[in-house]
Amino acid sequence: MHFVEKSRDISGSSFMETAIYEAQKAADRGSVPIGAVVIGENRIISFAGNEVIKRSDPTAHAEIIAIRQACGLRNTHILNDCDMYVTLEPCPMCAQAISLARIRRLYFGAYDPKYGGVEHGARIFDHAIHKTEAIGGVLATQCAKILKNFFENKRN
Repeated sequence: MHFVEKSRDISGSSFMETAIYEAQKAADRGSVPIGAVVIGENRIISFAGNEVIKRSDPTAHAEIIAIRQACGLRNTHILNDCDMYVTLEPCPMCAQAISLARIRRLYFGAYDPKYGGVEHGARIFDHAIHKTEAIGGVLATQCAKILKNFFENKRN
């Protein structure tokens, strides 16, 4: 389990920077570089990078891992006073998990027109009982660049 007291300036970009760092660590492990951070009471509760390859588990997305960690630390399945920062628009599976955990607000970086489940595709929050507020485009250029570099390196 990860728990980090946030010591620097409490701002959305610093939280997203932590998610970007986790995404880069995922890329270094050979997984698609996506990072997620759960915030509660103005501090990071949990953070994770994609571990699909490492765990041989197609559900080991950064968002799922970070939600599980936060719920475990809080001993609850409800995170309604928490926000999440993630480097890529969540897929439908992750968007549904975010909704089921009742996360208050989602901030994501790059948009994902092909596989996204928030602003694109299934648009999970439009149909969910708990409608998480979603704000896209946070440090989108940086988030997209990590993904672009990862897939360019895979092709070479």
